Amino acid sequence: QVQLVESGGGLVQPGGSMLLSCRASGFTFTEIDMRWYRQAPGKEREWVATFNRPGNGGNARYADSVQGRFAVSRDNSKNILTLQMNSLKPEDTAVYYCNARGLNAWGQGTQVTVSS
Repeated sequence: QVQLVESGGGLVQPGGSMLLSCRASGFTFTEIDMRWYRQAPGKEREWVATFNRPGNGGNARYADSVQGRFAVSRDNSKNILTLQMNSLKPEDTAVYYCNARGLNAWGQGTQVTVSS
């Protein structure tokens, strides 16, 4: 059974930083590209970042809106995906989800609120 459990959200001031984590289980982590998505109130879920599996380059890609501010990484020995978010803006406020590409499974998400 595929499980994805996000953690690390909360309230942060504009310009602040936050680290999100996603613990994965139920599949072979090293064979799957892992992604972060987010969904703001009243908006569709949008892709944020991807960290490809080792066999697919093992590289990271980002949405234009977060390029240069967010950093995605993965620990293949612990089945953990992380998202380091810096220089946060109010428009980054959303529920953040991790996703295993090709697997129809989503975690419960973690709320990130950027507000003064």
